[in-house]
Amino acid sequence: MDTSRHRSSGTPLVATQAPRVPVFAFGMSLGLFIAITYALCVGFDLLFPGMAMYQTWLRLLPGFTWLTWPSFLLGLAESFAYGWYVALVFGPLFNFFARRWA
Repeated sequence: MDTSRHRSSGTPLVATQAPRVPVFAFGMSLGLFIAITYALCVGFDLLFPGMAMYQTWLRLLPGFTWLTWPSFLLGLAESFAYGWYVALVFGPLFNFFARRWA
């Protein structure tokens, strides 16, 4: 019996899984990134009031006023929530399409 027909030739292909975004890690990373960026921007606005962009924060962050501690903390929480919103929408969408076209 000839066993050469049963052997494969060449390099075997490795089945790879589609890339996946871990939604929790992505949400925490993006939420903290946006919250830290918000805090740095508020600090910049306080150091350079002539170049402040707090008018933008007033439009982007509901309930935010310039500048009290409760308002700052509200803006910080909303910034973190915006990061989670992106992660919760983008992560599953990416995972779905990556799996579908892998």
